Amino acid sequence: MSTDRNEQLGTSNVVWNLDDLYPGPASPAFREDEKRCRTLAEELDQKYSGRVGELGAEEVCALVSSLEDLAAIIGKLSTYAFLNFTTRTKDEAAAALLQRVRELASEVGKHTVFFELEWNQIDAERARRLLADPALNRYRHYLADLRKYAPHQLSREKEELLIEIAPAGRASWTNLFEKVMGHMEFGEGRRTEEEVLADLYSPDRETRRRAAGELTAGLREQLHVLTHIFNTLLTDKMIDDRLRGYATWLDQMNLANELRNETVETLVRAVTGRYDIVQRYYRLKRRLLGLDELYDYDRYAPLPNLPERQVGWEEAREMVLGAMREFSPRMAEVAERFFTDKWIHAPILAGKRGGAFAHPCVPDAHPYVMLNYTGNLRDISTLAHELGHGVHQFLAADQGYFNSSTPLVLAETASVFAELLLFRHQLALLDNKAERRAFVAQKLESIFATVFRQIAMNRFEDAVHNERRRQGELSSERISGMWLETQEAMFAESVTLTEDYGVWWAYIPHFLATPGYVYSYAFGELLVLALYNLYLDDPQGFVPRYLDLLAAGGSASPYDLVASFGVDLNDASFWQGGLRVIDDMLRQIE
Repeated sequence: MSTDRNEQLGTSNVVWNLDDLYPGPASPAFREDEKRCRTLAEELDQKYSGRVGELGAEEVCALVSSLEDLAAIIGKLSTYAFLNFTTRTKDEAAAALLQRVRELASEVGKHTVFFELEWNQIDAERARRLLADPALNRYRHYLADLRKYAPHQLSREKEELLIEIAPAGRASWTNLFEKVMGHMEFGEGRRTEEEVLADLYSPDRETRRRAAGELTAGLREQLHVLTHIFNTLLTDKMIDDRLRGYATWLDQMNLANELRNETVETLVRAVTGRYDIVQRYYRLKRRLLGLDELYDYDRYAPLPNLPERQVGWEEAREMVLGAMREFSPRMAEVAERFFTDKWIHAPILAGKRGGAFAHPCVPDAHPYVMLNYTGNLRDISTLAHELGHGVHQFLAADQGYFNSSTPLVLAETASVFAELLLFRHQLALLDNKAERRAFVAQKLESIFATVFRQIAMNRFEDAVHNERRRQGELSSERISGMWLETQEAMFAESVTLTEDYGVWWAYIPHFLATPGYVYSYAFGELLVLALYNLYLDDPQGFVPRYLDLLAAGGSASPYDLVASFGVDLNDASFWQGGLRVIDDMLRQIE
């Protein structure tokens, strides 16, 4: 079935070219980079270990530059191994290669961990003087940011031990999750996860109900394994937080995002305080669909008059590039390279990971985008979303490996902005009032998924992490209960959540790979709504400032990067402003 659909949509040959990284894992280039990593790591350890506190600014710069080169090589090897595995999760050789590279990264990390430990042991006054030296201009933010981890560092012996056992830790368990999900087949048609999820958007209620049942049955069949993976990673997080002295399960993520806890708390309070928007919408949707009761499998049903058709790959490409071109020819120029230079993998394949992502790779190469393209309007939005990420990563590459990596909360800015550009572009093509209303409603549901659903999932994570720390290992029934409780808080009586829906936490990878990640989506969406209003007020002045924001990567904190737009992330009224935009969209439909 997947092969036929790929042929119909024109995605069969839309596969990425990993030769831009390496000709293959057995190639001389791949082997040489593996060898270079070991050699360079050992040389840096021997030359600098125990001496960081004695180095002058120029010597620190030279050391950090060498560490950056080493990290980029590891990043390149890791990217190849990860992307190679992502489309072939059933392939044992691909899985073995990914594990081999992770073990190499662990081996290298043992040799280089000395730098962060010793840098953070330098007294504050000496560190201030070093950071003020022009010789460290390029790495000033990176080095200053490292010092925030000082209170959470362990001894070198303990850090080396944690690095050594890391290949058997979180990454290995998330790898098992990907294998389990990649092997799963749903329903009598033995379909992929993506094909089943696509049916939840069908206008036919029986098709939606059947798809929900197939997904639930597949998850229940593997629920004992998925629950064990989840519990193991909850425990791993609990132990790591305890060893490092993090007060809450979310502190480490907030630190990585360079956000103060109160900023995230303000965001969460603002969003949960407007769950009424979600409830109003789904009460309205129930009436518009003519249903007595709206069940969880009805949430994504298209409204009457929604333009709904399968869109081929080439048409989707032109839609997205056209929307970007109207905003900025430079943005469209970069995005077009993902198509022409084969930086995208789009077809649905057995054994391919579900979902979509953009991988930044390393500055001397380019990002890659993965999709599972099924041809509906939602998938075109996903294409715009991931290309937004890709453009952001491409433009930030000039900052170098250490400074190009953007905190997750700003990493979602470009992706969500690209989605909004596409929406406005498509809306302008619709003249029929009923079609426009249905199309706005679909966008509103997409915003709900990015803002309200992600914060509801943040509340779920908060519940399970804290419950695991209080009560010990959690049963699948208890986890499902917390999932339903936090989802019901958002929907109230507007949507009836079935018992089957209780297990749908089990297929969401973010909970496993990156605990605490999901609030970044809400952060990015509400920030984009504010930025888009600025764009409408002054298009010519906004575009260059926006491209500068993307090109800055992670070279400054989120607070500093958005300051030029007059944004105060700690101001509750800022978040409320974004929520009012959503409320206004709903009022248009009402």
